[in-house]
This record gives sequence, C-alpha cells and structure tokens, in this order.
Amino acid sequence: MNKQEIELLSKEVEMLMNERARLLRVVGAAAVLVANTDAETLPEAVVDAAEELSEALNALPEETLKDALESVHAEVE
Repeated sequence: MNKQEIELLSKEVEMLMNERARLLRVVGAAAVLVANTDAETLPEAVVDAAEELSEALNALPEETLKDALESVHAEVE
C-alpha cells in the first residue's frame, strides 16, 4: 500500500468516526426522549412512532446504546 492510499484510508476512517459520533448523539438523544415520554399524553400516531423508535433502540447492541447515552451525558441506570 502506498502513501497516497494510506492517506486516503486515514481520511475515510476519520470521516467514518466523525459520522459515528454524530449518529451516537442522535441515538442518545432519541433514547432520552423515549425514556422520558409519557405515552398517555401523546396522540396515537406519535405513540406509534415512539414505539417504533423504542424497538429500534432496543435492537441496538448494549455497548452501542451505552456509548450513545454517554455521548449526550445521560445517566445510565
């Protein structure tokens, strides 16, 4: 592998790591939102969307969800 290819791969990895950090913040904020939502006060369509979001969050690996919550400084119980 030559120097140019290494630099290109390095930039790609850096870009992916930045994207991961942004996605972790989104997931963390979504998890906090779902955890603090009172389904009884929301319209049914919103509850349905919150349930879908909750299922997607629950499908994540535990370590990923933990990283996401830490990225938004949420307390993990």
